[in-house]
Amino acid sequence: MSSNITSTALGIKVMSFLTSILAGGIEAYAKLTGTSEDKEDHSWQKPGPDDRRSPCPMLNALANHGYLPHSGQDISLAQLMHGLKRGIHLSPNATLIVGIKALQSSTTAGHWTTFHLDDLNKHGIIEHDGSLSRADLSAPPDFDNHTFSPEIWAATLQVLGDDHERISIEKAARMRGFRIEEGPKRNPNFEMSSEDLRFSAIETALYLRVFGRGTEGRAETRWVRVLFEEERLPIEEGFKRSDKPLTIAEILELQRKVEAVGAAPDPK
Repeated sequence: MSSNITSTALGIKVMSFLTSILAGGIEAYAKLTGTSEDKEDHSWQKPGPDDRRSPCPMLNALANHGYLPHSGQDISLAQLMHGLKRGIHLSPNATLIVGIKALQSSTTAGHWTTFHLDDLNKHGIIEHDGSLSRADLSAPPDFDNHTFSPEIWAATLQVLGDDHERISIEKAARMRGFRIEEGPKRNPNFEMSSEDLRFSAIETALYLRVFGRGTEGRAETRWVRVLFEEERLPIEEGFKRSDKPLTIAEILELQRKVEAVGAAPDPK
């Protein structure tokens, strides 16, 4: 028990140290670009044929709105933190959950300090089987883990039943659980590690926090659908970025709630 506590405390200290250093990059990057948040145009623009995109609809949406480089190429950790802060007000330490893993997948020339969005297609770092809206990399016939699948997403949405307006924590957990249970039936090569399961719960927690009511969940369904189906922020539908930063504590609290539902028997 004491060793676990020590490890956790050390992890928190390391994360805080990294955040304190890297958060300065946000302001440095803003000054470097010479742009003003209030004057920039963040209207949605469809990716071009040479633009790169990832299996993550949120990162793709932020690139489509110009919060991240529209090309999807050579994204630094400072740019990622800056873009997620300005796009959805995600705090720097919460961004590091994705950022450090993204750098592990980097294929950028000569160094690992930047990454391309399509680097995240690499299996087993961030991308995993059991996506809410994508097929598995090992699933025949296409072996495509990054293209949005209307068929898979429609099946995931059926879990909502008649409750269409908002997605509760329980419903979100059931949607995630459905894909995990359905995975081996669709793909004989389906596999999810404990880290994959953890990260899939974090992904669910993120959209619940961005489009919901604090740590209570209840994400606006139409906003979630716009994100997944069109890879844009649902600004036209009424979404506004939170006035307060979305913290790592909130994301992890929602993750635990999602996992707790997943461990409980289905009331059906």
